[in-house]
Amino acid sequence: MITDGFLFLTVLLCFAAALALVEKHSGWRIFTILPGIVLLYFSVMLASSFGLWSQTDSISQTYLVVRNNLLPAMIFLMLLKSDLRAIAHLGPRMLGAFFTAVITIMLGFIITFAVFNRWLESDAWQTFAALSGSWMGGTGNMAAIQSALNVPDSRMGYTLLMDSIDYALWVMILLALVPYAAKFNGWTKADSSQLEKAGQRLASQATEKPVTQIDLLVLLSASLLVSAGSQAVAAWLPTTAFLTTMTWTILLVTLLGVLAAMSRLGKMAGSVELSQIMLLIIIALIASRADFADLAKAPLYVTAGLMILCIHGVLMALVAKVFKLDLFTCGVASLANIGGVASAPILAAAYSKALIPVGVLMAMLGYVVGTAGGLLVGKILSWLA
Repeated sequence: MITDGFLFLTVLLCFAAALALVEKHSGWRIFTILPGIVLLYFSVMLASSFGLWSQTDSISQTYLVVRNNLLPAMIFLMLLKSDLRAIAHLGPRMLGAFFTAVITIMLGFIITFAVFNRWLESDAWQTFAALSGSWMGGTGNMAAIQSALNVPDSRMGYTLLMDSIDYALWVMILLALVPYAAKFNGWTKADSSQLEKAGQRLASQATEKPVTQIDLLVLLSASLLVSAGSQAVAAWLPTTAFLTTMTWTILLVTLLGVLAAMSRLGKMAGSVELSQIMLLIIIALIASRADFADLAKAPLYVTAGLMILCIHGVLMALVAKVFKLDLFTCGVASLANIGGVASAPILAAAYSKALIPVGVLMAMLGYVVGTAGGLLVGKILSWLA
């Protein structure tokens, strides 16, 4: 049994590295069904359930220090590619569709929780709040809300189950609808002639730079400095039962990340890779305090997730009819929220490769709004609980 904090952290890193290698070289189909980050969570949870480590003072201290300091740094890095000036080039219709998707997802969470609340635990609103952060942004936003609302690690298993199973079904549905785009556009009377031109313009502006040692060093030091500085400032700000010091820290880091994305720092290569490594560590840390015995109501939560998506889908279709939106705009706006940067470009490519940059930029916007949106959903759900 592991009792030393440094060895504990090393083992979690080995779990993440081993799964990454298996995903890259094995070709196993399970990785096409469940994302590697979800498999990491359940692998570490399995190790925790079998007592591979115990919660000694050394391990608890390592957990708190690494998670509380690494999370703000990860959020900052994650936002560095979210340049609001580039996102503004998407135009009012695309941005309107994106924020419509945000609002309909929020409504889906509120209505579904009101229906299912009677069968759920008293703190289930926190599980839904964390998921709403992921479905309006990404897994990083989910981790941010988990920390800001102090969601128990044991509850995050339900969040990731809903996030992986329901999300996978939603991706399949949206991809299956691609051949029916013409019929949908005819029903809504949409004009999509400007979409491909916008995609080609954005693609011509995109540049790929190689990652250098200096880039990684500057980004790592800047992210840790922002983390430390934000925590120091947050400690002086007033707190409430909902607006905690960690919540202030995350909001400050989000603001700094959005501003830095418009500076030279945002143009450096390597921020995506560094933030993904930090995210893997944070997910592994969360899973290290979970247990499979905590997932007794998994089918109920998965069903609730499907209801959220159904409400979101129906409302998006109604809005598309009223404002004459095409299927591509609605689908990518939806998946930019629910799937993030990993899947929105895939759906965009299913329509046209020229539209891939549109999917990427919309997903990046999700990183900006996901944390604040999830906190707002959490506040509303806490009133309903």
